[in-house]
Amino acid sequence: MSDQTPSNWFNSCGRVSRRSFLNNASLGLTGIALTDLLQRESSSGNALQAAESAIINGQPHFAPKAKSVIWYFMLGGTSHMESFDPKPALNKHAGKTIGDTEYNDLVTNSPYYRKNVRDFGGKPRKLMAQLYPLQVGYRKRGESGIEISDWWEHVGSCADDLAVVRSMWTTDNDHAAQLQFHTGRHIFDGFFPSIGSWVHYGLGSLNDNLPQFVVMGTPPGDCCGGTGAHDGSYLGPEHSGVKMSVNPSNPLPFGTPGSKVSREERRGQLELLSELNTLAGAAYPDDAEMRARIKSYELAFRMQMAVPEVVNISEETAATQNLYGLDNQETKRVGQQSLIARRLVERGVRFVQIYDGGWDAHSKLKQNHSQRIGQVDKPIAGLLKDLKQRGLLDETLVVWATEFGRTPGSERSDGRDHHPYGFSIWMAGGGIKQGVTHGATDEIGFHAVEHRHYVTDLHATILHQLGLNHHSLEVPGHKRLEIDFGEPIKEIIA
Repeated sequence: MSDQTPSNWFNSCGRVSRRSFLNNASLGLTGIALTDLLQRESSSGNALQAAESAIINGQPHFAPKAKSVIWYFMLGGTSHMESFDPKPALNKHAGKTIGDTEYNDLVTNSPYYRKNVRDFGGKPRKLMAQLYPLQVGYRKRGESGIEISDWWEHVGSCADDLAVVRSMWTTDNDHAAQLQFHTGRHIFDGFFPSIGSWVHYGLGSLNDNLPQFVVMGTPPGDCCGGTGAHDGSYLGPEHSGVKMSVNPSNPLPFGTPGSKVSREERRGQLELLSELNTLAGAAYPDDAEMRARIKSYELAFRMQMAVPEVVNISEETAATQNLYGLDNQETKRVGQQSLIARRLVERGVRFVQIYDGGWDAHSKLKQNHSQRIGQVDKPIAGLLKDLKQRGLLDETLVVWATEFGRTPGSERSDGRDHHPYGFSIWMAGGGIKQGVTHGATDEIGFHAVEHRHYVTDLHATILHQLGLNHHSLEVPGHKRLEIDFGEPIKEIIA
């Protein structure tokens, strides 16, 4: 026996014990499923679990207006001015410094300037004082007349379904704001549960054959919070997002029995385990871990059967695939993710998170944003239109967000720097008002000045639409601050 072999691996006769074998066989999806089931099934009766169960029982606190969330997040920082908050004053004063305009006092003497920013790099970022004109035109869209840039042609056609919030703010002026947007806390504070994890913790799943919180796309880098942006933190790994790819043959780690194992062979393996477990269950009827472990194998098999079917979009009509842009290489990647997101929420997945990177336009903003928007615009609009025509938009909350905006002033002559003081997000479906804007930045897009909302106000709005009292989501031993909870944005709730 090696020095690293667990002492309980062999029984008194020198044989591998059945319990040890099953313990060490819990890998991949089985391990993921087991963690969740042990958490659900445990009968240890400790005080923490008892306190949690008094708060959370997997049911909404009041009648929900949405069942699921699809969360798009643009990594790098999308310019609000070239997207959903056009500012014609930038064209009027292009080339002038802020100090040469009537906006100098409004910007530099604002109570918000520098006040809330915690400098990740150790020193404040430069003001970027020379105003940079809009790099694209804009116009009013739909009957609602929401002003949206010309780059967002397809999403702009859905303007009457959107609620645009133009007054978001955050405190991190570097890309760890990606973590902050998902957890509500600056990276200096450490790691905390993500919004998707809180949804999963509060409500669980509508379909136990599928992962309950799914993540697609490339997450933030380690510099910026990494997988902490979809992590359960102290809620436990069973509430973390499960990474999924668009490849039907290998959609998630250990998501298939393997290329050398047929479904029939896998079913036979599980039937044998079931027979052995039945015998053990008779011998140990009060063993909660054993019951959970038996269920974990069954759940793993169901996932191995269900997940590849979800990501197999070949069964979708050509019209549907074209709606998402699958007929174009530029839009195909995000189109596949968006179509799979629809298929997931159709089947009861609570939270689908889609990351899209590459928006950090310190230079060549026009080239960067026209390309990035060109890759996501049609797929996102396709999702909104598809959900709507299927009657799913009313129960699915779609969120588009980014960690911060970009500066009104220029950087490196043709770019914009990070901007946490004021920026935009939008929401659609799930009981949200249609065709409205809320909040405002000042005339050059610097500060959020009307109906200001910290990022956790968006979290609270999502939880509210799902029927959860955000103040009830607190775990004994982990005291949350008031800013962690946020407040629902009531003005955009229908």
